[in-house]
Amino acid sequence: MTEDLRYVGKSYPVHDVAQKVTGELVYGSDLNFPGMLHAKLLLSPIAHGMVRSVDSSRAEALPGVIRVFSHLNSPADTYCRARIYPGQECAIDETLFSEHVRFVGDRVAAVVATSQAIAEAAVALIEVDYEELPALLTTEQALERADVPIHADGNLLYEHHIESGERVDTSGGVLVSSTTGTPRVHHAALEPHVCVAQGHSTGGLTVWTTSQGVYGVRTVIAELLGLEYHRLRVIKVPMGGSFGGKTEFILEPVTAFLAHETRRAVKLLFDREECIRATMVRPATETTIRTACAADGRLLDFEAATTLDSGGYAASTPDYADHMCEKVTRLYRLPHYDHRCQVVYTNTPVAGAARGWGAPEMITAVEIHLDKVARRLRLDPVDLRLKNLIQPFDIDPVTDMSLGDARVVECLERGAVAFDWTARRARARGKGRYRRGVGVACGAHKNGMFGHFPEASNMALKMNEDGTFELSASLHEVGCGVVTTMKIIVAEVLGVHPDLIAAGEADTSTTPFDYGTFGSRMTYVAGACAEVTAKKLKSAILAAAADVLQAPVEELVAREGVVYVAGAEARSVAFRDIARFGDMKHLPAIRAAVTYYATSNPGSYSVQFAEVEVDCATGLTAVTDFLAVGDVGRAINRGMVKAQFQGAVQMGIGYALYEHVDVDEAGRSGVDGFKNYHMVNAPDMPDIDVLLVEHEGDHGPFGAKSVGEIAMVPTAAAVVNAVNNALGTELSDLPLIPDRIIAALAASAGGGA
Repeated sequence: MTEDLRYVGKSYPVHDVAQKVTGELVYGSDLNFPGMLHAKLLLSPIAHGMVRSVDSSRAEALPGVIRVFSHLNSPADTYCRARIYPGQECAIDETLFSEHVRFVGDRVAAVVATSQAIAEAAVALIEVDYEELPALLTTEQALERADVPIHADGNLLYEHHIESGERVDTSGGVLVSSTTGTPRVHHAALEPHVCVAQGHSTGGLTVWTTSQGVYGVRTVIAELLGLEYHRLRVIKVPMGGSFGGKTEFILEPVTAFLAHETRRAVKLLFDREECIRATMVRPATETTIRTACAADGRLLDFEAATTLDSGGYAASTPDYADHMCEKVTRLYRLPHYDHRCQVVYTNTPVAGAARGWGAPEMITAVEIHLDKVARRLRLDPVDLRLKNLIQPFDIDPVTDMSLGDARVVECLERGAVAFDWTARRARARGKGRYRRGVGVACGAHKNGMFGHFPEASNMALKMNEDGTFELSASLHEVGCGVVTTMKIIVAEVLGVHPDLIAAGEADTSTTPFDYGTFGSRMTYVAGACAEVTAKKLKSAILAAAADVLQAPVEELVAREGVVYVAGAEARSVAFRDIARFGDMKHLPAIRAAVTYYATSNPGSYSVQFAEVEVDCATGLTAVTDFLAVGDVGRAINRGMVKAQFQGAVQMGIGYALYEHVDVDEAGRSGVDGFKNYHMVNAPDMPDIDVLLVEHEGDHGPFGAKSVGEIAMVPTAAAVVNAVNNALGTELSDLPLIPDRIIAALAASAGGGA
């Protein structure tokens, strides 16, 4: 590995940390404009039905109410909230306001008023007459009741099938089956969803959003409202967290329509209950796995069937299903792999993008299953995995692409030593009220979207007259330090401190096209673009310096804002003087613009180890120790990389033990805020050790690979496997709430306190 890096690998704060801690940072909910209006949505109180009539007369009579909108006076055109570029194929099934409501929380009407209080009061005055239809609240019900179509084409939204390899003779093998259920989960970002839009007298629009992709917002809104792209400006504003919940465009189309109609600024701000019910959730899934193994633990055959609950609309769930089917062969060598997945509409909250994009759901099922296999074969779970994990530069049989310098085996081996796995697992679990156990799980994810469509990023970089730099890129900071990461990469190439580089966030009018911050693409793809752009600019700097110093470019060295002749450091010129010299001689400005196309999509890997203590009297589980090992290629911002793992583990523990958005018999979630949506709080968190495996074998900047999503992928399975180890159970329906643990203890031999 390169040892002379000056900035890469050190630790830096996020770019706006000072503004955050002082309260100066302006979030979307803080935005105010002269004459700004406030919007409030009327959400469906029923899970399924038709809107017979909407009487808004009392609301419209309330002083301060400007307009009331419903399906009666809004476009009936359908759109896809998950489309990120023009012409993208996706399920187009959503309207601004619904005549056919499909879940509790569906949009029925909106009030635009001069204050938030007036808008809320007016919404309560709207009278809606519904014709209720049978509510299909599970995928089983939806598939059985074809006579009750949630959408015109029926309740089976999408099917996908992948098969690789040839079936082998498994007659002498060990057959193991398991079924794992994962729950709907709220993204639980601290900041609620918000959008502000300004309608202009010219008919144009400006939208301020916390979205993860402003160019996607633009294509959806422009085509829905019939606007030319240049008349619509979308600006990314600071975001108080997302975890995938702001990947799709939920409030933006509605807010833009309201602003366009009123020719005023309009703010739409959700409260927590609205966020849970009316935005989207992580999809609930059920996966059945059947494997055939040789007696020594080698996997011979792997078959899976997954059902994914899409909720009332498609959103991104078809693509989610595709990616679920691509996760297993990124992690294990499988002579034969067969995976069928179906996506089903139900009358429940809409499911969509969430951190990990299908990997936490699928890998949780796989890793719980493999622990069951290990028990059947009386093998150590670590040893079983070592017999089957992929190796560096294996070809993924599903995508037919190299997995790159995949170091998952190294992660597992080093992690097992650091966690003292063998000794801990050998300890007695205990027979009293409190039982201890340990668990392990491996995870795989991706680096961008290459292989599905052209994966590219665009950036421009210029040197200012004082030798500082400005990076123009459509960055979307979601809390993981992407702006700082890009500054570090550019700084390393140019040989200047990151503080001398300015970088902002995305604005469709001023920053170049980019898909957005999702798909584990920012460091690997956008970061590579930043590296190439900086190298191109550095070449321009050296060419100008060669003119000043009258020396060949090959003999010049740039470091700490100065270019000097190698071996004759007295012959030097500062960056600021190069810039001024160029201006005076009317030379081309020192700037560079690059379109970078990705050509690979290697695997990202994490192996995680958990220790738990289970109270057999109450069913409560505490995670007492945790180790996360990550194949990160290269840590660009070391402190932030470790923080990503720590935050992801908190989410993964919640996924395993606490979090779920269930619905009652009427389709209501029963969750009206954080008071009854249970997450892992600080006092419940274990110490989390993070071990980074670094190398330079892939195409990311300085060898870097993605971190933000893979960090969460194996967490839940490691925790569940630890609980099963502690109790001698085979629990596989998440989350492992106390009732489930008590029931499993009662059903198992020797259960109880």
